[in-house]
Amino acid sequence: MKREQFSSSLGFVLAAAGSAVGIGNLVAFPVMASKNGGAAFLIMYAFFVFFICLPVMLAEMSLGRHTRQNPLGAYTEIGQNRAWRSVGWLSVITPFMIGVFYLVITVWIFGYLAKSVMGQLNELAGPDSFGSFINSNELFIYMAVVIGLTFAILQGGVKQGIEKAARVLMPMLFVMLIALVIYVFTLDNAMLGVKFFLIPEFDKLTGKVLNGALAQAFFSLSLAMGILITYGSYIQKNNNIVQAGKMVAGLSLLVAACSGLLILPAVFSFNPDIQLSELSESSIGMIFMFLPKIFLALQADIGYFGASFIASFFFLLVFFAALTSLVSIIEVPVCSLMDGKGVSRRTALFSLGLAMIVLAVICALSFGRVEALSELLSYGGKTKSFFDLVYDIFYETILPLNGLLLCLFVIYRWKKHNFDAEISQGNSSFAGSLLQKYVNFSLGTFIPFILAIIFVNTVSTIFFGRNLLF
Repeated sequence: MKREQFSSSLGFVLAAAGSAVGIGNLVAFPVMASKNGGAAFLIMYAFFVFFICLPVMLAEMSLGRHTRQNPLGAYTEIGQNRAWRSVGWLSVITPFMIGVFYLVITVWIFGYLAKSVMGQLNELAGPDSFGSFINSNELFIYMAVVIGLTFAILQGGVKQGIEKAARVLMPMLFVMLIALVIYVFTLDNAMLGVKFFLIPEFDKLTGKVLNGALAQAFFSLSLAMGILITYGSYIQKNNNIVQAGKMVAGLSLLVAACSGLLILPAVFSFNPDIQLSELSESSIGMIFMFLPKIFLALQADIGYFGASFIASFFFLLVFFAALTSLVSIIEVPVCSLMDGKGVSRRTALFSLGLAMIVLAVICALSFGRVEALSELLSYGGKTKSFFDLVYDIFYETILPLNGLLLCLFVIYRWKKHNFDAEISQGNSSFAGSLLQKYVNFSLGTFIPFILAIIFVNTVSTIFFGRNLLF
């Protein structure tokens, strides 16, 4: 079967940016930055994006393009032993399980979008609205719609599905984000939020904060999920991987910065006396519990219809970000099944989709509807649901481990000269450059060391309740 390819480097950049720009970039990042040094946090975040995350991005993309394989196939072909094949399996199972809980969150966003369009802003801003919504039967109607949209995009394949959707959704997302930023700047007290976001406070950059900035940068770029290996396998040989990687990193950083200029001014226009400690760094807490109150408060100036329109506009923006990320996440196991078993895209989609839907329904039922799922386990001093378990294991814990193993694999198993040769295709100036020396050195030394620290600290914090970086 002939390998599918993106039609151009721009198609890949938009698709990869779609996977990178998610709800964490749009909502959690601004609050995290404002609480932890403002522009100082943003500067460190940008530093980590280009000096830590970019080399890992280049490693993933070049590995995928060289092997023309999914993560399992790439690790198996080059690793040629059972241990590396196991790492390949881990790189496929991880995005599959991340896709399970990400599907649930995307359904919540679509549900809030639908309710905003229907003018139910009063209901969304109620104190118990989120808890009621996630345990309602209508949730499964919204789930069916989201699954249908996701599968329709994936069924179209690389060019007619993933790339075509990215070419439409990503420019719309950027335009909508800029439009909302401009609108929010017209609100009273908006500049207070800009101040909290852009004034640097370097004294707040503790070890814990720096760890959070690095983790946010690493995760927000979809690293170690197998996505960039899979998307890399669709890149044409004459495309410049370095330039594409820089563009994806730059777009992700741009969205994070613009989201700070959207969320914080909106918060301070709602309540100029608000304390930053009152804001949740959780995307879920901000999107579903706090921001609807801000939208409802706008009715005093622009009326209920106008407030509902702005809310709908915002939730559509977040839904586009979530949908493009969900598509990229699910493409990894779909591609793996197609490559490994030689089945059609439709067969792979329906086989994996059925399993993912079952697990997503179980996740959706673990917020109080089924007690056994809501109080499944206790660890780290907390009672955890099935949803929490999936999130803690596959998103929080395994991703830095996958990143660590990827760095070691590329430099010490695939070897530096093979890695360099692949990147040099489409970029003849890479060989012998300062960037080449830095990428090789960093991937073989301090980047895996940093990822090992993040992994150990994550395990200690989540499962044993002890943060080692205080």
